[in-house]
Amino acid sequence: MAPDNPGAADASDREAGTRPRSADDDAIEEPETVHRRGWLHRPWVRHAGIALVLVLLAGGILWWLIARNYEDTDDAYIDAHIVHLAPRIAGQVTRVLANDNQKVHAGQLLVEIDPADYQAKLNQLLAQQAQAETQFAQAEAQVQLSEASYEQAEANAKGAAAQATNAQQDLARYQLLKRTQPLAVAQQQLDTAVATARNMADQRDAADKQVRGAQDQIGAAKAQVKGAQAAIKSITAQVAQAALDLSYTRIVAPLDGHVAQRSVAVGNYVAAGQELLAIVPLKLWVTANFKETELAHMHPGQHADIDVDACPDTTLHGHVDSIQRGAGQAFGVLPPENATGNWVKVVQRVPVKIVFDNVPDGCILGPGMSVESTVEVR
Repeated sequence: MAPDNPGAADASDREAGTRPRSADDDAIEEPETVHRRGWLHRPWVRHAGIALVLVLLAGGILWWLIARNYEDTDDAYIDAHIVHLAPRIAGQVTRVLANDNQKVHAGQLLVEIDPADYQAKLNQLLAQQAQAETQFAQAEAQVQLSEASYEQAEANAKGAAAQATNAQQDLARYQLLKRTQPLAVAQQQLDTAVATARNMADQRDAADKQVRGAQDQIGAAKAQVKGAQAAIKSITAQVAQAALDLSYTRIVAPLDGHVAQRSVAVGNYVAAGQELLAIVPLKLWVTANFKETELAHMHPGQHADIDVDACPDTTLHGHVDSIQRGAGQAFGVLPPENATGNWVKVVQRVPVKIVFDNVPDGCILGPGMSVESTVEVR
């Protein structure tokens, strides 16, 4: 239907700054619009988009199904129980037989300290030990001599007692006879019997005292034996300590490994407890710090792949050995005090020990080296 006022419409178009669209304009613009909008609505484009979405969805599901079977972390490093060697005595170093990074074996001599002073002390104590053993032998001989003296004194005491008894009996007979028959016994005989009885009694008492003295001598000799035994034990302990000190002049490797951080040289005067070198043992493992939320399905024995930065072309294999009972921050110098102040929950990391199944010969490993570990938890 035509407009009631064509002129008004033209005027309105002129006021708006436009001109009426003609049939030629529609003929020119319509193919461009169709060309610009039509390719998005073509079937193959829609099908390709749907296929792409399905591929991405399938890939995401497949990735999730595979990734859920593994837990990995790059917060891991190679670990070992490093042995730090230090002398137990002080002295001047005379020999150093361990070179930097050298492989050593258990019992191999690494460092030697001048043994002259310790050898002299040991020789002196050995001489004192021999003297103490001689004194012990003399004390034992004195015990035997004292026992013999006691037996002799006891025999003498028995003889004196018998003589005193006999003299007392003779005196009793003389006194009885003197009372019954005064003329049968002279006064001189009676006086002699009295003197003899008294003399024999005194000899008996003296013999008894000698017996007691011999007993005391036996006790004293046995005490000397005990003292000599104690002296031998004391000097023997000193000899053993001196022998240990002499053995400490030779510092040997306690286990197989590699020398590291050698700081000793010939001529150095070292003190007891001063670190000379370290030995990195051959037995190494990985300490991997997993998040506590990643431990739900992790347990000892699970397979692990280990990528060492020092061996980029080789993937090492191992297994979970153990899981530490406690997060690492609990063993710090200043453990957290969650009961004080404001508290914010933070996911903690727990050390997991992963043991190597095998290590290639060409792969150089050492404590502190960075690794990436992946544990198959399902």
